[in-house]
Amino acid sequence: MANPVMVASGTFGYGPEFADVTDISRLGAIVVKGIKLDPCDGNPPPRMVEVPGGLVNAIGLQGPGVKGFVEEYMPFLRETGVPVIVNVWGTTLEEYGEVSARLSDVDGISGLELNISCPNIKEGGIAFGTDPSMAAAVMSNVRSRTSLPVIPKLSPNVPDISVFAKIAEESGCDAISLINTLPAMVIDVETRRPVLANVTGGLSGPAVHPVAVKLVWETAKAVSIPVIGMGGIFRARDAIELIIAGASAVAVGTANFTDPTSPIQVIEGIESYLNEHGLDRIDELIGSVELDGK
Repeated sequence: MANPVMVASGTFGYGPEFADVTDISRLGAIVVKGIKLDPCDGNPPPRMVEVPGGLVNAIGLQGPGVKGFVEEYMPFLRETGVPVIVNVWGTTLEEYGEVSARLSDVDGISGLELNISCPNIKEGGIAFGTDPSMAAAVMSNVRSRTSLPVIPKLSPNVPDISVFAKIAEESGCDAISLINTLPAMVIDVETRRPVLANVTGGLSGPAVHPVAVKLVWETAKAVSIPVIGMGGIFRARDAIELIIAGASAVAVGTANFTDPTSPIQVIEGIESYLNEHGLDRIDELIGSVELDGK
């Protein structure tokens, strides 16, 4: 990566959608929208609603499937010269492994981010990312099926994030990304009905940022592999805060919907911060939070 700023999965499409409104070549990496084995239509609309401090979405991981993604989008992504990380998801352990294996030999893909917040349909719908044994199984399975860097995206909806971070490291994963969205619900008080057709969705945006800072800090303390921080980054200072907490890189997400140039502004803001504070490299900032007496 030329810089530590990437775009978060699900907020930047597959790349071409943003090509006319921002300079993609300046990004540190592109994390594309989630890919499963076969095409997926996602949830019915309405599936997004703006709330104070953020956005609640229930898109449902709509996507073209592995074959459609490789044929339709990878030619464009290869031309950008930017590292491409593919977000992978499935509803069974076997599907995660198969998707990862099929993407492993595709020219231009630099890594795989695992969305483990998905339900395991063979285990009664329990999310892979909230059960330690299932999280370990899916991470180890994917690790055995690909030579690409593996980056599980951890759920914030667990009692102790360090447990899952250590599972990722022990399973041979190369880095960790967090946080995913927080479960949320919005009700129209006039109709007394849920606003989203799916009833519930995931909250992202500035409202979740302090949660992300805490969980990134706890994760970085628990493991030695790199941490990618995300959650409510709208300004450079938001990204810098996550880096000081322990993130080696960051991902801009919801801000892309309001201003597609946000990632570039964050890149430039980090550069200015380093210059203003006499720092030569981002490494000098990573995990530099100071705690009195600790």
